[in-house]
Amino acid sequence: MTSASLASLRREQVSRVLQQHGALMVLALLVIVGSLAFDSFATAGNAASVVVSSSFLAIIAIGMTFVIISGGIDLSVGSLFVLGGVLAAYGSQYGLLVALALPLGACGIVGLLQGLVIARTGMAPFIVTLAGLLGVRGLMLAISDEGATTYLVKNPAFASLGQGELLGLTYPVYITAALALVAMVLLQRTGFGQNVYAIGGNEQAAALMGAPVARTKVTVYVMSALLAGLAGALNAARLSSGVTILGIGLELDAIAAVVIGGTLLTGGAGGITGTVAGVLLLGVIQSLINQVGNLTSAFQQVVSGAFLALVVVAQRLLSKAQRLS
Repeated sequence: MTSASLASLRREQVSRVLQQHGALMVLALLVIVGSLAFDSFATAGNAASVVVSSSFLAIIAIGMTFVIISGGIDLSVGSLFVLGGVLAAYGSQYGLLVALALPLGACGIVGLLQGLVIARTGMAPFIVTLAGLLGVRGLMLAISDEGATTYLVKNPAFASLGQGELLGLTYPVYITAALALVAMVLLQRTGFGQNVYAIGGNEQAAALMGAPVARTKVTVYVMSALLAGLAGALNAARLSSGVTILGIGLELDAIAAVVIGGTLLTGGAGGITGTVAGVLLLGVIQSLINQVGNLTSAFQQVVSGAFLALVVVAQRLLSKAQRLS
């Protein structure tokens, strides 16, 4: 192999590593900088706070990762999150199983309908899920009397699901970790995961190879909706109520975390590890802003937006470098 070929191969390998693990590298750098700059940053309490507050977004982002890798987008997850919380709080008066089954069932049906429309009609996922965002938000308002009625969690077992702790971390953190592990296995070790990558890379080629394109698309949207509903239910358990004003803009946070984590918006590449790193990166940025003290929460949105823009540009450049290699 010539020196030019070796250099080209090395550039391709470096580009791939940066794309897949860039968020993890930046996360490690920010943790080091924060630890050196603020005494209260590198504490067990602050670390637990970041992890716990990030767990609900992480659950949603896991489902979003499957959708984006498949070449789609899901704008309805923020509305599904708040709908899941309201239905879970309402259902808690009938017991733990109803508190979980009601939001998962309703959100799963929404995901199924969206997936069928996208897969069978060829409509743009952006339009379909935007309609879902508006429709689900309207449904939630109808259930809660335009937001005037706040349902309280009345089942202690369900409340403990969101508030209980083990080794200083709440149960949703462990649920998130388990879901992330399952999602990793699905993406990397199953035929379904390979179909998701193939469809996102080239849908026509995937169909010619015999991949079940329609079924895979429907499945990823159902998964995304179920995980958004589960995150909402767990959040309701944590807050002991189905708060109706949550979830606005949450779909954008989930998309930002997934893209920052190295998943290409064009589909066909990405992973759960990067998504989790992206979620934690957003959480660490918020924590650092809180440490400064004189910055508002709006500044976090500015920093997150800047990070997202930089990552998209970097992905573009890295993809171009890989093609030239």
